[in-house]
Amino acid sequence: MTAPLHEAHPTSPGRRLPDTQQGMRRRNLSRVMHTVNAEGPLSRAAVASRIGLTRAAVSTLVDELVRAGLLDELGPERPGRVGRPGSALALSGRGPAGIGAEVGVDHLAVCAVDLRGQVRARAVRQGTNRGRPSEPVIAELTALVRQVVTEAEREGLWPAGLAVAVPGLVARDARTVIRAPNLDWHDTDLGTLLTGDAPLTGDLPLTVDNEANFGGLAELWLGDGTPRDFLHVSAEIGIGAAVVVDGRLLRGTRGFAGELGHVPVRPEGPACACGGRGCLEQYAGEEAVLRAAGVEPGEGRVGLLAERAAEGDKDVRRALRGAGTALGIALTGAVNLLDPETVVLGGALAGLAPWLLPSLERELTRRTTGPARAVTVSRLGPEGPLLGAAHSVVRGVLDDPAAVSGRQ
Repeated sequence: MTAPLHEAHPTSPGRRLPDTQQGMRRRNLSRVMHTVNAEGPLSRAAVASRIGLTRAAVSTLVDELVRAGLLDELGPERPGRVGRPGSALALSGRGPAGIGAEVGVDHLAVCAVDLRGQVRARAVRQGTNRGRPSEPVIAELTALVRQVVTEAEREGLWPAGLAVAVPGLVARDARTVIRAPNLDWHDTDLGTLLTGDAPLTGDLPLTVDNEANFGGLAELWLGDGTPRDFLHVSAEIGIGAAVVVDGRLLRGTRGFAGELGHVPVRPEGPACACGGRGCLEQYAGEEAVLRAAGVEPGEGRVGLLAERAAEGDKDVRRALRGAGTALGIALTGAVNLLDPETVVLGGALAGLAPWLLPSLERELTRRTTGPARAVTVSRLGPEGPLLGAAHSVVRGVLDDPAAVSGRQ
């Protein structure tokens, strides 16, 4: 009999381990893993120097991690040096992998990422999920997860956990979608649906989170020089945001922080799916911009907008200026309230940045206090939520390698 999924929350890095001898050992295993991840390949002596433990203590920890398949020994660190060179250590390219999945309004996607951060398998299904019952959508997602897990296993990997990004509000249990307006889902328990009548193979920890949160974590972990305090704006059909303070997500009391798309920019504006009026999504969401530009919705339309804007299409450029203005107005309140070091534009909006940023930055400069805030563009683009989901599982392995070493 296969074991069911159980809930975890790898989007909360640095979990507290008990203050016991066993807890200390687990923390030290994590310190070794994080050090090799950040600076490797490193010798055992170099790891000991970095974390302040004796070489003998580190050697014992490393031996355990090598036996568990979490670290690889690559051979002499520096051939030709005086004295006996140490064996260089690196995170394993086999063993545990993070499985990330994304439920988008117009697509499903799954990928497997190894401990070195490399995407080793991937599957995508294009097609609308708007208005579809959650059961068939999650059944299709489960099939994609199985496909990716099978491909990863051929590469010598095994799944350490599954993290699912969704465009909606997720309960504190990290499995229930409270509301996803653009999918028309309410109180949907993804843990039950993913388990179903044919559970995924193995005792696979599960976490579900908002796609903007995973996008923000991806920016924190994978971004090029991203600071530890920033506001990450992510857009697909809807618009969300992740607030990162001192390297951690600001979630709010119920875990719903970051609903930027439903900040009203014109209180008497058009009705929104959330029940409000004049929300940002009605002016800067993908469908709103396509409508304002006179472009029919459909697959690849954001790329088409970018092409037409680059060619000088006046209607498209006018629509993008308007979207940038609305974004700037909505972001003003968040920037004044939170004082982030920077604002990062991600998701589908990243590809439209050349035409959005001028009006967005103009509004921020006019309306915010103090010096103008830098607005940067994510290099991850629409891939951010999926990569963030998969990497959150990998970070969970780095945070507590002892928890996964016996679970293969």
